[in-house]
Amino acid sequence: MEKILKLFIILLALTFIKFDVFAATTSTPTPANIQNQIDELKNKIASKVAELKLVEKRGIIGTVTDSSDTQITLSDSRGGARFVDVDELTKFYSSDKSFGISDIKNNMTIGILGLYNKQSRRILAREVNDITTPPKIIYGGIGSIDKQNFEITVVKENGAKVVIKIEDVTKTYSYSSDTLSKSGFSKIEETQTIMAIGFPDKLDPNKLIATRILIFPQIDIASRINLGSAINPTIPPSTGSGKKLYPLTK
Repeated sequence: MEKILKLFIILLALTFIKFDVFAATTSTPTPANIQNQIDELKNKIASKVAELKLVEKRGIIGTVTDSSDTQITLSDSRGGARFVDVDELTKFYSSDKSFGISDIKNNMTIGILGLYNKQSRRILAREVNDITTPPKIIYGGIGSIDKQNFEITVVKENGAKVVIKIEDVTKTYSYSSDTLSKSGFSKIEETQTIMAIGFPDKLDPNKLIATRILIFPQIDIASRINLGSAINPTIPPSTGSGKKLYPLTK
């Protein structure tokens, strides 16, 4: 019993010694320490701001001269070398269903959209587009919308009709009041002015798979565009200002 009591006293003493050591090493923050932390934080913020000023969004088109799992080297229209970095966030788009870094070969023409670093003069790719087949630009008025198949029929100024297919890779934007904002298929309406960029569908050359769609809800369609029977008669057309035109009935 006496030995147990001695051991308990020794353990208790060691506990207080450790507590004293911990208390001695834990100092109360002083104004000088706080100021140092503030200065360090300011330096980090200033460094981050300077880094952001060096980066801007940029897009280029070029011919591949070399490629690896992490880098693509392009020759631009002036013959200059452009270096593009690829990471796990980079997305690859093509008219083919599957397209990735392993499919990029020398002499291919591709388009890059990404973040350009003014200091390193390199682009961190966010999108890589296969443009071996030159993209087509369609401008006109929306004649009809197939909501089931996610297709819209666009009537051009020469009267020709083009079916635009909306796929997962399609990005839709709306331009109104000098503001460009993201949009979607559900917000597209008949008689709106549209510009679509895409590539012919390999299964149906008469259709265009859109990569970009730009809607102008506040711009009336050109007077030379005659939508005619392309408009679905069951849906009242839009004037472009948000109001619907209903036919007069007797």
